Amino acid sequence: MKNHLPKPDWLKIRLGDTEVFGKTSALLEHYGVHTICSSGKCPNQGECWSRGTATFMIAGDICTRSCKFCNTKTGRPLPLDEREGDRLARLVEKMGLKHVVLTSVDRDDLPDYGVSHWVDVIDKIKRKNPGVTIEALIPDFRGELNCVDRITATEVDVVAHNLETVCRLTPEVRSVASYCTSLQVIGRIARNRKIAKSGLMLGLGETEEEVLQAMHDLADVGCEVLTLGQYLQPTKEHYPVKEYITPEKFNEYRLEGFQIGFRKVESGPLVRSSYHAEKHLF
Repeated sequence: MKNHLPKPDWLKIRLGDTEVFGKTSALLEHYGVHTICSSGKCPNQGECWSRGTATFMIAGDICTRSCKFCNTKTGRPLPLDEREGDRLARLVEKMGLKHVVLTSVDRDDLPDYGVSHWVDVIDKIKRKNPGVTIEALIPDFRGELNCVDRITATEVDVVAHNLETVCRLTPEVRSVASYCTSLQVIGRIARNRKIAKSGLMLGLGETEEEVLQAMHDLADVGCEVLTLGQYLQPTKEHYPVKEYITPEKFNEYRLEGFQIGFRKVESGPLVRSSYHAEKHLF
């Protein structure tokens, strides 16, 4: 039996209980929209929903992959909903959002891995909400860089793809994606002149040297925005937490990130890839 690490005080999460939180939850349910906030058990759900913001998860809520860190359901996805873009566009207008974050499950079951659906949703949101800015947190599309090109050809402002963990741990933690493929995706985003963003989870058993190497690898391919956060084990069946990184250590990594050359660095125990996303425009 694996030893269970007690959660430190700095990881206590304030639940969302404000009026705005309730309204946001009701709107999402009414429009039948999935969020990574809920499916990923994001620790910032209360804070973000109370501000009236959310990260929308498109292409369903069932992923074709089964990464050991992720709480999203895995299995055979349902067919794509062609009306999803229209519903999201109306929801963005209803919520009065100025910045939208989109992500998706992996759709390895589709011939184009879901990129056409991505483009359709982005276009419909922009058409109805021309002043809104958009971040697209994309999958790796199995390394098909022409799919990345189709995303960067839209009117998105930031394109993110998470490296998730260091090179050594990638085969253990991620079910299909590879470290090198993810770096290629991030590099393609940067070469296509979009703001390239990526994130790492810490506490999976990586060393400080491995974290710094991953940060350098990201910077070398043109990544400009970096997020670093604490991995939290969703259930006992998921990959175990090996270490809780202190807030002081996260701050050291933040300062190191600026030294390496990142333009924006979010680093802290409760940071997730979409945390303070609206601040990552420049």
